[in-house]
Amino acid sequence: MTLEERLERIVARHEELQALMAAGVGGDEFVQASREFADLEPVVASIAACRAAERDLAAARSLLADSEMRDLAEAEIAVLESRLPALRQALRFALLPRDEADERSAILEIRPAAGGDEAALFAGELFDAYRRFADLNSWRFEVMEYAESDLGGLREGIATISGRGVFARMKYESGVHRVQRVPATESQGRIHTSTVTVAVLPEAEEVDVAIDETELRIDVYRASGAGGQHVNKTESAVRITHLPTGIVVAMQEEKSQHKNRAKAMKILRARLYERERALAHASRAADRKSQVGTGDRSERIRTYNFPQGRVTDHRVNLTLHKIDRVMLGEFDEIVDTLARDEQSALLAAEGL
Repeated sequence: MTLEERLERIVARHEELQALMAAGVGGDEFVQASREFADLEPVVASIAACRAAERDLAAARSLLADSEMRDLAEAEIAVLESRLPALRQALRFALLPRDEADERSAILEIRPAAGGDEAALFAGELFDAYRRFADLNSWRFEVMEYAESDLGGLREGIATISGRGVFARMKYESGVHRVQRVPATESQGRIHTSTVTVAVLPEAEEVDVAIDETELRIDVYRASGAGGQHVNKTESAVRITHLPTGIVVAMQEEKSQHKNRAKAMKILRARLYERERALAHASRAADRKSQVGTGDRSERIRTYNFPQGRVTDHRVNLTLHKIDRVMLGEFDEIVDTLARDEQSALLAAEGL
């Protein structure tokens, strides 16, 4: 199929959906048609913009033979020829296959890996950096679980980041993050290397994942660590095991067993949804394995080198000498570079 034939099919399908909705269909058929129509809307708009510019360019070129109109036509041609590359590039991007999870909110999970107390300390700092990133983007950052280490670091942090298009931006953060610096507890001034694992999952709704309650083992127990007398005296903590997959989610942040169970089910649903996505796309399964990994120092996507004040993303060989700004939540330059790299790879794969 040629590109032009593909564009014609998209326009024809858009018109077909528009007629279908105008005919007054209801229920699930209308919901499905309206979603597909909304997905095609920006593509059709981009097609229309390109075609209009191409028609105007052809019309302007036809006037070159007219001596009285030549100067005006040449000026118009210059403007249109400068606009068309950007319009065509925008159309190519619009034609790329979309990950339907991109528009969703996300669940962020951070855990220290190699490096002991120093890894836990950096895990807490990275958790705070993502909180600031959310604030800068006007997203809602809700802590679901925050377990402190003995020295005030983070043993495990889980948060929901809510907003439109959160997953599209946050998904690049999944992987192993390496930090190089002199720990506060280091008396000899030696640089230590530690790692932290980050997982970002698209938030799933109940309609996305069917969970059979008979396939769950639910244990309740007394919460450990900070939380006050109430937490220690009542069995408010919840551990849910999904027996078919072996996925385990534990939650003790809330004093209410009911609230902890609801949060745990939300995380379980997200993990099952991501598992289904990975099974449906074998390449995603391999990618996720390489991203999350085991926390070994050699499996890294990014390095934060404090003595040199730099952050390096190894996937795109990007180095920024402003680690202080990044730790304040300014991840946009990194994310934008990763998004452009992914788009370029997709364009090549789609032959666009």
